[in-house]
Amino acid sequence: MAPRWGYILPALHVCVRDAVESALFVGRIESNLLLPANMSATDNQPNTTLYINNLNDKVNKEELRSQLHALFITYGKIIDVVASKNQRMRGQAFLVFADLAGATTAMRALEGMIFYDKPLRIAYAKSKSYATSRREDPSFGRADKKRQREEEAADGERKAKRDKGDDDDEEMEIDEEEEAQHASGEVPVPGPTARLLCTNLPQEVSDGVLSVLFQQYHGFKKANVTTTDVPGVKKAQVMFDSPQLASVAKEGLHGFTLKKDWIMSVQYI
Repeated sequence: MAPRWGYILPALHVCVRDAVESALFVGRIESNLLLPANMSATDNQPNTTLYINNLNDKVNKEELRSQLHALFITYGKIIDVVASKNQRMRGQAFLVFADLAGATTAMRALEGMIFYDKPLRIAYAKSKSYATSRREDPSFGRADKKRQREEEAADGERKAKRDKGDDDDEEMEIDEEEEAQHASGEVPVPGPTARLLCTNLPQEVSDGVLSVLFQQYHGFKKANVTTTDVPGVKKAQVMFDSPQLASVAKEGLHGFTLKKDWIMSVQYI
């Protein structure tokens, strides 16, 4: 699926349109759709979670997460991108799609693509992600899993498993920033809801710029743009009068290309 091009409706006043276009240069992500002959996409069972390795470990974790999201969002709805600070997990990431079709299409399209000077290596993950398990079973607990990891680390079980050749390298780590996301109420939900979360916004996006995009849709109330922990990357919450009206806006602007290599993700929260 090709990335969506950003656009502003002609009905907008010319001066407002020009102001937006001066801040946001519309472009598209270039993808190399080469699938190497020696790569088997069926090594693991099909999974909505992709395991990505051979990543450039010199790239900041938050930049890596942001750019992976921007690259893969063109193939389907993304629930989560997990990259850990853990030394053992450097050069690796997990990317969770909402459905198997999106994960499979992305894996076949982007395998081998040069990403930060290194070819991507992509496969189905060996187990479900936390985000997927939580969607399927709301009672699935984060605290129990975290406590189990701490106990295993304390008594040396993790090291023993590595010595026996177990696949600990594919265990997804949950860090403090993910906990903060849950605490702030910015966790994506199936929806629909009247509140939208917009992510992967470039530095030049402001409340006014985002309002110009969303005020095309009936029921728009306000947009609140805030910074993230990643320099130059912003996010925003957008409010509508009702979940139904918010749903129309989400369908129209999810995947909107704000600027070259910057594709906005819009989710219910």
